[in-house]
Amino acid sequence: MHYHTHQYPLPCLYCHPHSYIMMVQNLIERCLIFHMSQDQCIKALAEHAGIKPLVTITVWRELQKENEEFFRSYLQLIFPRQFMSSNFQRGPGLSRRKHWK
Repeated sequence: MHYHTHQYPLPCLYCHPHSYIMMVQNLIERCLIFHMSQDQCIKALAEHAGIKPLVTITVWRELQKENEEFFRSYLQLIFPRQFMSSNFQRGPGLSRRKHWK
């Protein structure tokens, strides 16, 4: 049995998984509005909402599958020069992100 105490009345992953996933999806959509990369979104949700990175990654990937054309356009918008591939695999420019910091 899971006992959770939340500072805010947020859905619990274990008690209300559907509501929790919908909340994560909503938070990811907010990140997209601010033109955040996947890594920035993962970090922001972990830091500000206590969402585990694996959960954010999983929901992000499902959104990508359901909205391929949107994410293709989105990636072109936030990474215009590095976006060289017609699919979601990282090209050589995106794989070197450690140099951007």
